Amino acid sequence: MRLKSAIWVAAYLRRCQTEGIFGAVRRRGAEDAGAVFVKLALLDGRARLFTPAPQTAYDESRPVERIFVPISPEPVAEQVVEERIAKEVRFDPDVWIIEIEDKAGRHFLDLAKA
Repeated sequence: MRLKSAIWVAAYLRRCQTEGIFGAVRRRGAEDAGAVFVKLALLDGRARLFTPAPQTAYDESRPVERIFVPISPEPVAEQVVEERIAKEVRFDPDVWIIEIEDKAGRHFLDLAKA
């Protein structure tokens, strides 16, 4: 059973804050099962966007966890990320948008299990 989105977001933001990374909810989605997108602003005009992994990425034999994939392997112009976010919001009004800021590019999504 997967944690509700609202609980996962709160725990993720707390994890970031304990590491000195500013994070905030830009758009609140569906409490129970809204998809979560994480924008990582590098504070130099570039950003990364992490999206939920496709269902095929999940292993049926392991407990359910949230898996994220970046939209590109390297940071892109922040405007590119903002355009993708706008597209996702139009497609799914229940989506969560989380934004964190870290010059070093830390995001902890490889550690965020839920």
